[in-house]
Amino acid sequence: MTTPPAADRLTVGFVPGVTLTKWTTVWAERFRRAPLRSVEIAQADQRAALDQGLVDLCFVRLPIDTAGLHVIPLYEEAPVVWVSKEHPIAAFDEVTLADLADETVLTEADAESINQVALEIAVLRVPMSIARTHSRRDLTYRPVSDASGTTIGLAWRAEDPHPLTEEFIGVVRGRTANSSRTRQERTRQERTAAAPRTGRARPGRRR
Repeated sequence: MTTPPAADRLTVGFVPGVTLTKWTTVWAERFRRAPLRSVEIAQADQRAALDQGLVDLCFVRLPIDTAGLHVIPLYEEAPVVWVSKEHPIAAFDEVTLADLADETVLTEADAESINQVALEIAVLRVPMSIARTHSRRDLTYRPVSDASGTTIGLAWRAEDPHPLTEEFIGVVRGRTANSSRTRQERTRQERTAAAPRTGRARPGRRR
């Protein structure tokens, strides 16, 4: 069952590796009356988070089942292999898929798999953004020159979207403040300007 959105607060999910700082900063400057809450979502749960209304929009890693969703592709992520600094692969500037043929290659960057990488039991093939975000002194990463990259997109439910969805899309796409003001903000400002002043009326002159 989908949780109805709170009109005065926007909840945005993001998969590991996505950094929201530049967008949340702009949002906080422009929409002070509508707080933005960000929630990290495991890639395996990105669709469920949208379906269940846990988030209003989500930065997802494609592909994703798009039935009932609107999705805007945003940018590409470069693939890397994440290894122990003592692993032979660390001596190369970049590697190919053939170089990984004899390795145990994992693709889910959770605590267990990262520990296996540190112990040189396995290597991790992940987007560069994940390796950068969760960097460790004992690990390093190398580009995989012939592997396909991944795409980050912004997704939201096609039915019953949050009232501020279009405004957040505008922030992500780099629209200016004038073009991104919400209809609610405009209406509130217009009502405030048109409302009569509430100060005491000046008494009339006695005759």
